[in-house]
Amino acid sequence: MKYLIVNADDFGASPGTNRGIVDAHCGGIVTSTSLLVNTPWSEGAAVLSKTVPGLSVGLHVDFGHLGDADPRAEVHRQFARFHELIGRLPTHLDCHHNAHREVSLLPALLLLARQYGLPLREHSAARYCSKFYGQWGGETHVEQISVDNLARLLETEVLEGVTELSCHPGHVDSELRSAYSVEREAELRTLCDPSARAALAAHDICLVAFRDLARLPTSAPA
Repeated sequence: MKYLIVNADDFGASPGTNRGIVDAHCGGIVTSTSLLVNTPWSEGAAVLSKTVPGLSVGLHVDFGHLGDADPRAEVHRQFARFHELIGRLPTHLDCHHNAHREVSLLPALLLLARQYGLPLREHSAARYCSKFYGQWGGETHVEQISVDNLARLLETEVLEGVTELSCHPGHVDSELRSAYSVEREAELRTLCDPSARAALAAHDICLVAFRDLARLPTSAPA
């Protein structure tokens, strides 16, 4: 059986991003999201999440201002802040800009994941696919986040077991501090296009969320 988690990164990045992620869940195929806890809009994202109980919410750890601080202390601080905002444990862990791939940062994340039994991106039973992304070499490539390319990814990248497809939908607003902006609107349109669900059905792919991962028949963790 093919299972797919569609996870929207950057929940909390801006009011428009927050609304776009919720729209991509309510009107599209997004099943999970990852919350930034250190922004002025993190609290607003947490409030919005309570209106969509079907949306799994994980922690999007941001090491952007770590400096000389201890990564383990920072991870636990952001984990505590998540619990304060959401009122429960995250359903999963990942990192802003996939910083978990840094050798100096990974051990702190692995320890936290093991302590609480949480899936960490690229270190769980969910195979990670990052190819739904509309910017390469600093240039916008909307063809990479088109309806046709999403259908191709669903056909070729979603294998037996569980796959996580990351995405970055949102509404463009003046508060967003990211070079990835207009691409978010394009992603939102694609993820909400009716053909996305048609492609899932055509390839016998079942949408699931990170909260479902523990009960699914999956392959061994990576």
